[in-house]
Amino acid sequence: MNKKIIVITGARKGIGKYLSEYYLLKSAVVIGCSRKDGSIRQDNYIHYNVDVSDEIGVVNMIKEVVKRFKRVDILINNAGIAAMNHIMLTPMDTATDIIKTNLLGTFIFIREVSKVMARQKWGRIVNISTIAVPLSLEGESIYVASKAAVENITKIASRELAPFNITVNTIGIAPLTTDLIKTVPKEKINKIVSMMGIKRLAKYSDVSNVIDFYIKDESDYISGQNIYLGGIC
Repeated sequence: MNKKIIVITGARKGIGKYLSEYYLLKSAVVIGCSRKDGSIRQDNYIHYNVDVSDEIGVVNMIKEVVKRFKRVDILINNAGIAAMNHIMLTPMDTATDIIKTNLLGTFIFIREVSKVMARQKWGRIVNISTIAVPLSLEGESIYVASKAAVENITKIASRELAPFNITVNTIGIAPLTTDLIKTVPKEKINKIVSMMGIKRLAKYSDVSNVIDFYIKDESDYISGQNIYLGGIC
């Protein structure tokens, strides 16, 4: 019962898998989810095949987690998809999938997990955004719009959940090597890096460092904030 119970969405690969393994090494119990089977085999890891935009699936998942562990301490809303299309060439299906996963998926998990945290009078919620928001990157209109909405949900949720001792914060991630950017031309990545104050790709440890700060017991006075990596203002 002394172990932290952490829910991480999009835990099958990339940042989500890294964070899951990182917090498992810190002796947490990690509950991950993704659309496909999990890729982590560890006693303290539990995986659910759940699409984050599937309201019924998410509700049932959180019910099962609470039935087993009685609480949820930390939620990391990591699941996300992106697409690079000129606005005139963006298919409706692509736009819908991005909004459903990035925005509605984050909203559903905040809603369901915050109910649990409110009963226990403690919780930490961390949402994932991107430096593409302040940089207004071309070719990413729907993706940027979805993440800008996540940042605004963070601010409002932080006020609504503060009376329950729940903090809600966001980290705006700079490009790093994940499936999300593997199809992005190298010239585009170099251009993004050139716009950053710190001119290098992000490391996974840069992400976990900020999340560690947000979820500390001592960070109970930090809420509604967004930290962009890479020296972006």
